[in-house]
Amino acid sequence: MALSFDDIEHLLSTRGFHQYGREAVSQLEHALQCAQLAEQAGETPATVVAALLHDLGHLLVPGGDTAGQDDLHQYVALPFLRGLLPDAVLEPIRLHVDAKRYLCTMEAGYWETLSPASQHSLVLQGGPYTVSEAGRFASQPFAQEAIRLRRYDDHAKAPGRATPPLAHYLATTRALAREALPILGQAHAAPQAAQLA
Repeated sequence: MALSFDDIEHLLSTRGFHQYGREAVSQLEHALQCAQLAEQAGETPATVVAALLHDLGHLLVPGGDTAGQDDLHQYVALPFLRGLLPDAVLEPIRLHVDAKRYLCTMEAGYWETLSPASQHSLVLQGGPYTVSEAGRFASQPFAQEAIRLRRYDDHAKAPGRATPPLAHYLATTRALAREALPILGQAHAAPQAAQLA
């Protein structure tokens, strides 16, 4: 069952106030900072929305990584967002953890730039890729968007940073969904029309 925009807003504005893992910001602060960095970099609306929602899975299944296991948050939200948003949003979300594993292998010094919490979660997520795994990752559609999203993710952990409000990015999300509606197929047209009203 797809989430509605009201559901997404509720998750971000309630559970989003919880601390983001072991970082010094909340889930909502992290999401807004990540979307802001993507927007400031001139990314497409789809990548900005992916930046906003990339950790939504943490809010759907809270506490996974902090319990000492990988919560697979990059996959958790996808069934709830499919039919609402296009692959240009969903695929960077799906790949953003793999992008960290890729960068740890392919970019000298990248691991050292990660926060201690992100280094810890990397271990739970399988560690750096082998060179051959990194090559397979890079050949996938939306891998480059996921790598850029990963960089915004890494820098979206600044306590007290001013950002536009959640409503600003939800408006972008709604507009993107309206544009994507014909592409998402006639099977989803009626429910989408109701959600976008």
